[in-house]
Amino acid sequence: MAFDFLTPIEDKVLAHTELLPPQALGKNIEKHTVRDGLPVLAIASIAIVGVKESRNAFEKKPEKLDVSAIRIQLYKLFMGNWNSTIVDMGNIEEGETVEDTYFVVKETVAGLLGENVIPIVIGATQDITYPAYRAFDGIKDMINIVAIDSRFDFGMDDELISSNSYMSKIITDKPNNLFNFSNIGYQGYFIAQEEIDLMDRLFFDTYRLGDLISDISLAEPVLRNAHMVSLDARSIKASEMGVSNNFSPNGFTGREICAISRYAGISDKVSVFGVYEMENTLQSSQLMAQLIWYFIEGFNFRVKESPYTHSHNFTKYTVPTEIEQLTYYKSHFTEKWWVEVPSIHTSHTKAGSSTLLPCTEKDYLDTCDQIIPERWYKAYKKGLN
Repeated sequence: MAFDFLTPIEDKVLAHTELLPPQALGKNIEKHTVRDGLPVLAIASIAIVGVKESRNAFEKKPEKLDVSAIRIQLYKLFMGNWNSTIVDMGNIEEGETVEDTYFVVKETVAGLLGENVIPIVIGATQDITYPAYRAFDGIKDMINIVAIDSRFDFGMDDELISSNSYMSKIITDKPNNLFNFSNIGYQGYFIAQEEIDLMDRLFFDTYRLGDLISDISLAEPVLRNAHMVSLDARSIKASEMGVSNNFSPNGFTGREICAISRYAGISDKVSVFGVYEMENTLQSSQLMAQLIWYFIEGFNFRVKESPYTHSHNFTKYTVPTEIEQLTYYKSHFTEKWWVEVPSIHTSHTKAGSSTLLPCTEKDYLDTCDQIIPERWYKAYKKGLN
């Protein structure tokens, strides 16, 4: 049922694949074709799914997204030293209504999650984030979403769901499975003060584009705590995408967005990775293919580690402060850092217990100077409410 509405990969993509060398990604992906049907998911780790729905675009699209162009560029790229099996499930076409498409997206993503396969969703518009989020219903109680976006996408109070307002739907819709939302790369001149105030009231995390450009590694602990990542291509500089309409002259460079995608892939929590709002230019298709490649590359370097289950691989640091005694952990293997946050109530922790929040070494050093990290403070306040 979950995959019944998926359509096979276009013939022109398959014809192009025939000309590729054996080391190319396209030669090593199991594909949904008319002749062979859907690929087997039993040993798959990652599944690519195209979504052509664009009727809820905030700014109407003059043409449909050419998912096949992105596939052609992705298939051209060479495999890394990977041990994961990748499948391409084909496309989700526009349904009779937008709600029909949302239903198919939700069922498809839920079906892949049920098979322990990570979907890479290539979507025309970012409102597809909403049905992908709803796919967690009945699978995981509370999830963290990270949006790589120049805007917060809350929209107006009376606005129907669109690519500029899907987050309002996620926040208000029942059942509410959202625990935390983080925005990476927002640009202040696109954000109303009311949106910033709302993010503060909900204890959500925000990271300005300028701060991240100064140190792109700030994105790593945020993505390490994410279950779902939604990447808006409009967060990338117009010159990097080869377009001018609907894109800003300011934004991430190709190198920076690929680094962020790799961080998302490395995170052992990220279960859904969505890429949206790209344009039909050769440069755009190439960059989208490359950032997807970097996500897959990151996935193949995932390391499952926790100070609570592998304590011998960590050094524990205790820092007294005026608010609370903070406990930090540093991994001997990856050199990543975590900090304990007390009293966060989730389905996996009891009242009064602690949970681990990914952080940076700078957070630890700041705490030693009695400067409490803002992310820790927001998580602490959220856990008390």
